[in-house]
Order: sequence, then C-alpha cells, then structure tokens
Amino acid sequence: MSDTSYLDWPFFDDKHRELQRTLDAWSAENLPDHHTADVDQACRDLVKQLGAAGWLKNAIGGSAYGGNADVIDTRAICLIRETLARHSGLADFAFAMQGLGSGAISLHGTEAQKQNYLTKVAKGEAIAAFALSEPEAGSDVAAMQCAAKFVADADGGHYVLNGEKTWISNGGIADFYVLFARTGEAPGARGITAFIVDAGLPGFEIAERIDVIAPHPLARLKFTNCRVSVTQRLGEAGQGFKVAMATLDIFRTSVAGAALGFARRAMDEAMHRVTTRKMFGQTLADFQLTQAKLAQMATTIDSSALLIYRAAWQRDQGRKVTKEAAMAKLMATEGAQQVIDAAVQMFGGLGVVSEVPVERLYREIRSLRIYEGATEVQQLIIGRELLKEFAAV
Repeated sequence: MSDTSYLDWPFFDDKHRELQRTLDAWSAENLPDHHTADVDQACRDLVKQLGAAGWLKNAIGGSAYGGNADVIDTRAICLIRETLARHSGLADFAFAMQGLGSGAISLHGTEAQKQNYLTKVAKGEAIAAFALSEPEAGSDVAAMQCAAKFVADADGGHYVLNGEKTWISNGGIADFYVLFARTGEAPGARGITAFIVDAGLPGFEIAERIDVIAPHPLARLKFTNCRVSVTQRLGEAGQGFKVAMATLDIFRTSVAGAALGFARRAMDEAMHRVTTRKMFGQTLADFQLTQAKLAQMATTIDSSALLIYRAAWQRDQGRKVTKEAAMAKLMATEGAQQVIDAAVQMFGGLGVVSEVPVERLYREIRSLRIYEGATEVQQLIIGRELLKEFAAV
C-alpha cells in the first residue's frame, strides 16, 4: 500500500503489521489485476493459491485443524481482506467465503465435523459456502421457508430438506454449504437449525446461476427431498439463528475492511491520475476543487479505518461489538462508494471504460452495501443499541 502509516495505530500488534506487509508483497506478485472470463475457475485457483500460501489459516478457528490460532483474530481478518481487496476483489471474495462458509463449524462444529471440513478449508482443498438467504427471506431471517423435517431411523435419524436458497456466494462451485432451514421447534427465528450439506447429494441441485455486476460465483439452490444425516447438524436443533448471527458477528466487520481496501485503491488511482493529467496548462491536482475532493476522500478513508479497527480490536478483547461493527460496516461501505465515485469522476470518460481499475472498483463496491446486513439494517441496529444504552443509564 502507498500509505501504511495507519499500521502504527495502537489497535495493532507487531504480528498484525508484519502480516499486512507480507501479504501486500505476496499479493503484488501473485494476484491478477483484472477480471477473467471464467470466474468459476479463477475462484477455484485463488482458493488453492491462498491455501498453499498459508493465508487461509487465518480464516478458521482451531490450531488443531490447521488454523493459526484457536480463536479467529478479527484484526487479522480485517487486514487481510483490506489488503486483498486493494489488489483483487475476487481474491478478497475467495478468502472471505472460506471464512464465512466455515465459520459456523469453527464455532459450533463437533470434533468430527471440524476434522473433516476445517482442515480442508485451511489448505484450500475444499470450497465453503454460507446458505442463509432465500427469495423471500433476506434481511428478515425469520421469514425463512426452507424446511428440514426430522425422520428417525436405525442410524440415529436424518433430516429431509425441501426448499430454496438464493444469492448464495460460491453457489455451484462449493464442496459444502453451511445451510439454515426451518425445523419448527418454535416460531420465527427460534425454530431454525444449521446443517452442513455436501454438494452432490441426491435432491440437491443448482437451480440457477446468477450473474452480477462484479463477477463471482453466485447461485440459487433447490432442495427436493434431500436427505441429510443428523450427524451433519451443526449445533443444537432450533439454535440455527444463533449459529448464523455468531458467524456473521465475526465477519461483518471484515466486510468493512474489504470496502476500505477498495477505497484505498481508488485513492491511489485518483492520486496518480490528478498528478499526471494535464489540463488547461496545469495538472488536475492544481485545481482547488480537486484538492477539496481529495481531502474529503482521505478523511472518509481514515474515518472508516478508525471505526473498523476499533470494532475489530474490541472484539479481540472479548467485548460486545454489535453497535461498533454496524457503525464500521455502514461508514466503510457507504464511504467507499463515495470515494470510488469521486475517483471515477476524476478519470473522466476513461473512468467508465471496462476493466479500468476505478471502473472495476465501482462495480465491486456496490454489493458490499447490501450483503451481510444492508446499510438500512445497520442503521436499525445502531439505533436499537443506542436506545438500549440510554435505557440502561
């Protein structure tokens, strides 16, 4: 990165600083700076690369299963996503989904589940996915309709899965899916259970591949009388909502880290552009309007970074970060959109040419304002937490 002064902030330990610098150098040498035609294969290749280089060890919890530590280091996750996103949006995606797709196993898996899945995830030998959203249940998880019915048998029982999931990242290429389905122990979010569903099971099909503005593997899944062994249940029956929220709690702040990486790359591109672009006998950087916009962009980036690493540091201290993580995601994703838009404007017509870095960033940032809790959901979370704090005084 052109500016690494933020690594001197007290949020970080020396291991975090070394991690970022090493990954930045590795990324510059190994990651392509463009989108490819075959996004599925590119994603598979990136997972293998990240695993072989040891970066995926940071995405899982449990040193006995290939992880760097028994507890996932939130600051490390955010730094890794920030750094990867600055170099390659798809590399950030590949890393993030290995963590999100296996996070519930790190937190709630049995010994057998951890041995079977986490070791492969850490090495890049298995691709993970997280299947929560449905056509009518996105932010409103309680509206989930995908159902799993328990059937007793001589082997301890199994579940019969019916329904659909959509907007599932890594859909179509994942080796397994951490999936959430209604099992009916209680109404609403209290009657949901988590499962590990292997790709290729009878009754499990990829119903549709979904193309989006920033290419990555995405699909709608369909289950028709799909039989899942009770040994593949993740956590207790009816506790799936808690499993999902605990997983998202780890990785939500890292979404903000990825947005920050996109914003930093846009800033770098903008600085190079305005200092080299000749206009009216001077450079674009000589105009006061340009300088004012650069000031706003830089302030937005630092504001986002402070919120992100405050939340990450607090979580690593074992503190509750519901409000802080929501603030970080809201500020970083919305701010990155503004920074990238300003960079595109500075590039003029060149800024909307396909695969120019700022054009690619413009497409990549948009989904971050939606997934893992849309901006409007973050606002509700922050408001709710503020009212709780006020009532407790």
